[in-house]
Amino acid sequence: MSPVFPMLTVLSMFYYMCLRRRARTATRGEMNSRRAIESNTRALPINVEIVQYAKEVLDFSSHYGSENSMSYTMWNLAGIPNVYPSSGDFTQTAVFRTYGTWWDRCPSARLPFKRTPSTFCSQDYVELAFEEPVYPTAVHILETYHPGAVVRILACSANPYSQNPPAEVRWEILWSEAPTKVNGPQARQFTPCIKQINFPTNLIRLEVNSSLLDYYTELDAVVLHGVKERPVLSLKTSMIDMNDIDEDEDEEKYGCGMDTLNKQFSIVTLREWPTNGYFDKLPYELIQLILSHLTVPDLCRLAQTCKLLYQHCCDPLQYIHLSLQPYWARINDTSLEYLQSRCTLIQWLNLSWTGNRGAISVSGFSRFLKVCGSELVRLELSCGHFLNETCLEVITEMCPNLQELNLSSCDKIPPQAFNHIAKVGSLKRLILYRTKVEQTALLSILNFCSELQHLSLGSCVMIEDYDLIASMMGAKCKKLRSLDLWRCKNITESGIAELASGCQLLEELDLGWCPTLQSSTGCFTNLARKLPNLQKLFLTANRSVCDTDIEELAANCTHLRQLDILGTRMVSPASLRKLLESCKDLSLLDVSFCSQIDNRVVLELNANFPNVFIKKSFTQ
Repeated sequence: MSPVFPMLTVLSMFYYMCLRRRARTATRGEMNSRRAIESNTRALPINVEIVQYAKEVLDFSSHYGSENSMSYTMWNLAGIPNVYPSSGDFTQTAVFRTYGTWWDRCPSARLPFKRTPSTFCSQDYVELAFEEPVYPTAVHILETYHPGAVVRILACSANPYSQNPPAEVRWEILWSEAPTKVNGPQARQFTPCIKQINFPTNLIRLEVNSSLLDYYTELDAVVLHGVKERPVLSLKTSMIDMNDIDEDEDEEKYGCGMDTLNKQFSIVTLREWPTNGYFDKLPYELIQLILSHLTVPDLCRLAQTCKLLYQHCCDPLQYIHLSLQPYWARINDTSLEYLQSRCTLIQWLNLSWTGNRGAISVSGFSRFLKVCGSELVRLELSCGHFLNETCLEVITEMCPNLQELNLSSCDKIPPQAFNHIAKVGSLKRLILYRTKVEQTALLSILNFCSELQHLSLGSCVMIEDYDLIASMMGAKCKKLRSLDLWRCKNITESGIAELASGCQLLEELDLGWCPTLQSSTGCFTNLARKLPNLQKLFLTANRSVCDTDIEELAANCTHLRQLDILGTRMVSPASLRKLLESCKDLSLLDVSFCSQIDNRVVLELNANFPNVFIKKSFTQ
């Protein structure tokens, strides 16, 4: 046979691989790749585009509003716009709980997890259901105040209105970008260039990062454009980049299917290499240090190279701190099973956002903790909707050393389940924001968990008597440093007095939107005199805050760094000047909707106190 024939065979195979790769990429809709590709595309057949607003808000991580109201809640994202194209601060919009970096600079701030991929920067999310499943062609987000927070848009293969749930739920990233600073707070329609996907969807997820914003971002509506029939692309490729042959690259960048990560977790066979290269010459500890900078998928990938690195990548010391939140769409029971042998020494575990829609079962979670829970000190389970009473019981039994537990927005846990938390007497941090914890269970927790330093009870609407809760805190939780009572509806001056007398180490107190507190009772004056270590105080939307309260803060709380008195009508510029002169560390002062503080006063204060961020919101 002539030597030319094998060469032709190789070229034919190469050409086939190129075409297969190009067709695969085109199917995913990645025609806007930055690679060196020149192509002409034409969609066949032409479908009528369907335009629809969100029908329902299915899930979200936080919101500024109350659980029993529509003002500033995520539920405002359902339906047609309420505000757009107007700009400003409007109660009819959807607003997340935080903005900026202020929450990272207060006593309750938590240490970040290492090994978090640089591409994952999401802080909050909201999931929206639409009437008709479509192949998305565009997503319009109507932002009415301080835009620029959206960092990821995802589509789900599961139909929330289907009677038959799918065997596997798949998420695809339609668009992703790092946080950006938008000039000006004005309204805009945000329409990023999305990629095409190979399944119809009526479930869209927005993920946001508000760290660069000067105030809360406000979203009014989301519009989904799409077609019923999957577009077929005809291609005429004139040049193909060699890098296109790598099929794993796009799976890593875009794929959210569970199989990809699970295959990496489950690798047990290794290629046979004659040596381990120069790694044999390095000390074990040095290799461990080098590998500690890799993400979890990178560790799994590296484990396939040689036996020595396999041993290092599977060493439990590499998994002392493990955050699976960046991979929430790909984590399931199988993932946890693969990780069990590597996590026997784990101390910090972040499973926030994971396990929803059946991905993690109660039995799978329980098996993992029974093997890996003995050394756990910190457990993050925010928005874990698979959690039930059995899960909390397993946590309290299998995690005897637990000090931090985050159940934020775990609103599917039944009220009686929270009684189990009282068994963990070593707890120092407990986050119950937007949960159904009831008064009896909370009193038991406070009675037995006397080491608590940080407690969040924001938007816990099932607690009947916050004065009784505050009294128990004052009696039992002497080490409390931060307390979140955001939107607690019934605490009075009596509860505040008990709290201030018993918890004098408090450095952070959030009493935002607590309507039963009145300055005329002396409750805020009492706080200022009893809590000299206060660094953060939120009295948001309390219209009774007056000059006397501000002057008491100036005289007694000189370490104050953040103060929110949004909405008060009785604070004058003179008292604010006293506060700013006395509290040298003050960095945030929110005077939005304070009727005596106009824009001229804010400009003057900014000029005289340039190190303080003075926020004045507006509506137009």
